[in-house]
Amino acid sequence: MEKIFNSKHYKTTTREQWQTAAEAWHRWHPTLKTWLGPATNIMLDMAQVKEGYRILDIAAGAGEQSITAAERVGSKGYVLATDLAPKILEFALELAKEKGLNNIEIQEMDGENLTLPDNSFDTIISRVGLIFFPDQQKALKEMLRVVKPGGFVAAIVYSTVDKNTFFSTPVSIIRRRAQLPPPLTGQPGPFSLGNKGVLDEAFKQAGFTNVESKFVNAPVLMKTAKDCVQFEYESFAALHQMLGGLSVDEKAAAWQEIEDELSKFENEKGFSGPCELVVGIGQKPLI
Repeated sequence: MEKIFNSKHYKTTTREQWQTAAEAWHRWHPTLKTWLGPATNIMLDMAQVKEGYRILDIAAGAGEQSITAAERVGSKGYVLATDLAPKILEFALELAKEKGLNNIEIQEMDGENLTLPDNSFDTIISRVGLIFFPDQQKALKEMLRVVKPGGFVAAIVYSTVDKNTFFSTPVSIIRRRAQLPPPLTGQPGPFSLGNKGVLDEAFKQAGFTNVESKFVNAPVLMKTAKDCVQFEYESFAALHQMLGGLSVDEKAAAWQEIEDELSKFENEKGFSGPCELVVGIGQKPLI
């Protein structure tokens, strides 16, 4: 009998992962900004974010994109950064203080159950978060409820496995070495919205209009493959959970194989890990 995906257990596990990775995710902030910053600006442009706007950030994590949004809306604007993991949100607030921003607040919140009034934000954003919701339609419909009529909801997701080998390579190596079964039917994951047209269709199904998306090349640029492995080792808590059943030596061997494979993306200029993102938007109908 096929195991049934347990969304409640999944959320608990996901929360634990990000609680664990919070400090590292914050520490790698400069890398995240270089890697995801350009796509973040494209997302804010597509969503027509303006000075004075009220912005809701879903699955905000350590808040690098929340900071970018806060800088764009200015002192008359406001950003509420939300996440399932409260510990990582504290780093978002810390980063805001470092930047001298006082227009950001944080709140622990499940993106599928927003404890916010209808029509209360000008724009809603989610960077590499929607892919991990067990019920993506429920999350999108909640965003549709909370955004103001005529406002945009915008999301960044990974595209396909073959275009994101900086991450899919480690996952496949670990899955093979740990002899893990394939993901359960209905289980969310990093590439669940990556195929052409899938994100658009998700927005339309939830009730959005004027839906559009674009693919954005976003290579992970570092000095060496070893640096990328260090980044993933420290920041991607899910990989450690996948390795949980292996011995210390087996884990070390897995990480060494990951480094060996990723070293293929090194050249005289350094390491360039393949990554492609999809940036999508949908607008709430005026009526």
